[in-house]
Amino acid sequence: MDYKKAGVDIEAGYKSVELMKAHVKETMRPEVLGGLGGFSGAFSLSAIKNMENPILLSGTDGCGTKVKLAFLMDKHDTIGIDAVAMCVNDVACAGGEPLFFLDYIACGKNYPEKIATIVKGVAEGCKQSGAALIGGETAEHPGLMPEDEYDLAGFAVGVVDEKDLITGANIKPGDTLIGIASSGVHSNGFSLVRKVFEMTKESLNTYYDELGTTLGEALIAPTRIYVKALKAVKEAGVTIKGCSHITGGGFDENIPRMLPDGIRAVVKKDSYEVPAIFKLLQKTGNITEQMMYNTYNMGLGMILAVDPADVDKTMEAIRSAGDTCYVVGSCEAGEKGVTLC
Repeated sequence: MDYKKAGVDIEAGYKSVELMKAHVKETMRPEVLGGLGGFSGAFSLSAIKNMENPILLSGTDGCGTKVKLAFLMDKHDTIGIDAVAMCVNDVACAGGEPLFFLDYIACGKNYPEKIATIVKGVAEGCKQSGAALIGGETAEHPGLMPEDEYDLAGFAVGVVDEKDLITGANIKPGDTLIGIASSGVHSNGFSLVRKVFEMTKESLNTYYDELGTTLGEALIAPTRIYVKALKAVKEAGVTIKGCSHITGGGFDENIPRMLPDGIRAVVKKDSYEVPAIFKLLQKTGNITEQMMYNTYNMGLGMILAVDPADVDKTMEAIRSAGDTCYVVGSCEAGEKGVTLC
């Protein structure tokens, strides 16, 4: 008896690392010390010495049951972007710059080419956010999960000068809410998605005119990363008063997280066009509108609160970063929460 016969192939693990090295190398920053394969990732903090009071920020998350879609479609090159996005967007939401990222892949069986493809997506997410991929772990778990399945999660660390920390504390009545467009369902609510749509290759390969693509391609579209957009707003000289990453819990749970007591967000549903994938999901599943807004981003992946005088400058900066944005509402005095109208 040996480890391989017990279900763990050490040689496959070595091959996975070799195959992913080229992707990891593309994410390197000057602060990264050493290379892939050490017991820990080393990152120099010399570059943040000029900050008055540097604050470290962290975020950890996974892709939820969206990985099931990757299994069914046998498409593994973008799920890594989702893992990075869910973490770095949270860091950016506090005004931070993501510095580095680590991933964790648990699999029933290590197929090196598949693992390398997953990490390629992780590396792409890191490149989009400017974070270095300085380490990770691929754990082979025979008997714990099916051989052809895996789970993916990650952890990001960022930094912000305390004076630039976005807390929401200074939001006041009259401030404007700006929404930045999402790329689709992102990585939340897939347990409901999988109940609404038949999860078969035939169903996922079905083309819908209103989507302009197949159902599978629309659903697996990777989560939008907003690091560059928020950085552009900051560099434009705008103070972002509050920022909400619209993830699990939709509008109802996430928008109030950026609000101080005594402030209510008012979002106008007709201020932008809800993407077709959400309309199809709601219609097919006979889901109430309230449940849709309480579960999904409904086309807005990030919502910012800014002074009315900064609206034009903010939107110009967001567009310069390649994102689409809308004025979607305002803040008013009232019980902390959100009103959809």
